[in-house]
Amino acid sequence: MEPRRPQTPGAGGVRPRGQARSRLRERTARAIASRRVFPYLATVTVLIAVGVGILVRLIAPKDFDTVGEGIWWAVVTLGTVGYGDVVPSTPWGRVVGGLVIILGVTFLAFLTATVTSMFVSNEQRRETERLDALREASEGEVLALLQRLEERLGAIEAKLERNGER
Repeated sequence: MEPRRPQTPGAGGVRPRGQARSRLRERTARAIASRRVFPYLATVTVLIAVGVGILVRLIAPKDFDTVGEGIWWAVVTLGTVGYGDVVPSTPWGRVVGGLVIILGVTFLAFLTATVTSMFVSNEQRRETERLDALREASEGEVLALLQRLEERLGAIEAKLERNGER
């Protein structure tokens, strides 16, 4: 009987759905923590715009003559600009439009919060470094002052012992 080999993740080396989501969450968390979130946001935005552009072309072909026009509409709608040059008229097209608007507003809020957080945390880091340097300098000054006081006290005690007053 042959010993059992460890199985690869999923069939054919493909990760099961739960592991793939977990890995995506880990990568996203690392990107946010390392402040390299902008490439991910840009990539996700492009993917959403292309996906929605294709979807809206399939859902409302009378309103969107080409996939490019659908992508243009998706980009404009995600950016919450909404020129109105192309608008879905079918019910499902409007549902997709509503979802894209909500996604765009959410994306802009997340982007604004991320940038603000980066500025605030950078300022907090600088302030912490400044306070640490000040604390270290203060500790050094206090130690030097205590050393001088100890030397002066030792000199006073030595004089008192020589004079027999102690």
